[in-house]
Amino acid sequence: MVESVYDLRSFYASKRGKIIQPLLQDKIVSLWPEAAGLRVMGCGYAVPYLTPYLEGSERVFHVMPECLGVHAWTPREKNLACLAAEGELPVETESVDRILAVHSLEYVDYTQPYLQELWRVLKSTGRILLVVPNRLGFWSRAEWSPFGHGTPFSASQLTHILRDNLFVIERVERALCLPATRSSVLLRACLPLEKFGAHVWWGMAGVVVVEASKQLYSGLPAGSAARVQTRGRKILVPSATAGIRTGI
Repeated sequence: MVESVYDLRSFYASKRGKIIQPLLQDKIVSLWPEAAGLRVMGCGYAVPYLTPYLEGSERVFHVMPECLGVHAWTPREKNLACLAAEGELPVETESVDRILAVHSLEYVDYTQPYLQELWRVLKSTGRILLVVPNRLGFWSRAEWSPFGHGTPFSASQLTHILRDNLFVIERVERALCLPATRSSVLLRACLPLEKFGAHVWWGMAGVVVVEASKQLYSGLPAGSAARVQTRGRKILVPSATAGIRTGI
């Protein structure tokens, strides 16, 4: 049962978590091999997957959601984690190069304000990588794991939600093709099935991994907060009550 970030931390410290984490880590690193000179933000509970980017990046930090709470993350002896409401990230506009969202979207109550905030803080050349439980996979039913909680998404659902919130889909991958079993012994024995399953039963994989970029030259989604900082530039912001406002 996942009730807080402490439950997630306990899972990744368990035998099962130590088997699953490297599998997802390999998939993430295959998409983002490095982050030299880049600013990387983790969302949800991406702590186990941010370590490869600590060296060489301009900065790495993590924002944990208020629905799960927060714990200190001190890989360099200084805390790099904070708590924030899902629709109010304490991050400057267009200041992040990479956003890694794991155990994130499935736990938020309102996906649109959350994705709008991620869009806001992401640079125009930035990328976002979401790792979300696959609605069609067996892991979304494994309540003993963090992938069996929250709202799972199919690949088509996730891509449509991202497009509706002004993201451009770059790549769609799947991972965690092992059987959803509690037994760490069986999980370890099934490790050779990961690559095989990715080709044979990819639709039933445990998670969907989507990389997206920021769509430009378009107004923000209807209902976006007018707090977006424009630094003197004129933009178009659709408004439900006043049509289109310019030059905010």
